[in-house]
Amino acid sequence: MPQPSNRTPAFLGAGAGTAMLLAAAAWLGACTVQTPAAPPPAPPPPPGAYVAAPAADVAMAAPGVEVSVTAPEPPPPLPDYEQPPCPDDGYLWTPGYWHYGYAGYYWVPGTWVQPPQVGVLWTPGYWAFSGGVYGFRAGYWGPHIGYYGGVNYGYGYVGVGYAGGRWDGGHFAYNTAVSNVSTTNIHNTYNQTVINNVTINRVSYNGGPGGVTTAPTAQERAATQEAHIAPTAAQTAHVQAASRNPALAAKANGGHPAIAATAKPGAFTGPGVVGARGAAPPAAANPKAVNADAHVNHAVNRPPATKGTKGAGAGVAANQPNALHAPPANATHPPAANVKPPATPPTKLAKSPPPKPKPKAAPKPENKGEGSEGDDKPR
Repeated sequence: MPQPSNRTPAFLGAGAGTAMLLAAAAWLGACTVQTPAAPPPAPPPPPGAYVAAPAADVAMAAPGVEVSVTAPEPPPPLPDYEQPPCPDDGYLWTPGYWHYGYAGYYWVPGTWVQPPQVGVLWTPGYWAFSGGVYGFRAGYWGPHIGYYGGVNYGYGYVGVGYAGGRWDGGHFAYNTAVSNVSTTNIHNTYNQTVINNVTINRVSYNGGPGGVTTAPTAQERAATQEAHIAPTAAQTAHVQAASRNPALAAKANGGHPAIAATAKPGAFTGPGVVGARGAAPPAAANPKAVNADAHVNHAVNRPPATKGTKGAGAGVAANQPNALHAPPANATHPPAANVKPPATPPTKLAKSPPPKPKPKAAPKPENKGEGSEGDDKPR
């Protein structure tokens, strides 16, 4: 008896295979049609005003110091000025620098400041070129001097560290070879010569075209990582006052501010104010000079102005330009000629009568006449 075969008849196998292939194709087509299209790529984020470059991209910047403000151009050269004398024991010197605001660069005068606590030193801020712009890294107080771009601010800040003084116990000792202190009222002093190996070229920024190329040392990097203290309230007010003073704008003073340094923060007037070399005198000095000349004009024009008391002041004010530019016309020494000459002739006239005993010479002719009459006398 024949055994059943497991093979499907040929016509059934072919039909079944075709049906299976058609079903699979339909299923695959349905899957392809139902699959949604891939979403478009997300647009890139809008570019920011300024993105700080990573520390690895900024070889000249010390780590841990953030950029507080940026500028599209480098700051002007540092002005040349004398350090004002230290006002009292315990004040520390903070050098001046260029800051940036809405109107451009303006000068923050150097000044003597009381530290926030004993034992801390001031690390100045500095400008550094990075990412196509110039960024300012603000200064801070700390136990050691950190990196400040290698900028030679002078008076102890020669680019690395500080040689103007040091803490000696609970008192600050000043190096008189660098700091302008009076030993009369400040006794914590010493004298140590400072050798400056940094080129003095007044450059005020690090990196970029023409900038300082000094990189931070290992000690400066370590100091940057220490705990810092922000500028004091007096220092902050000092910067704000400088930003509001039009005379300190670089566009107004040409890089030579008339207020280059002060004895105390915010004290922009008085004997402790020092101007930069080549700076024009403050605007307040011109009115004083004009007033001084006006007083001189009052003295010169006082005699002719005595005719009218109320109008004398107006007359002098109207004649001030003439008194300044044409002294001979206003000096008109006629009043002096009219007063002094009359006084001198009377004295000469008073002395002239005594020499007139010459009339006594008249008797001589009379004697001659008498002599002729004597000839008539009998002999």
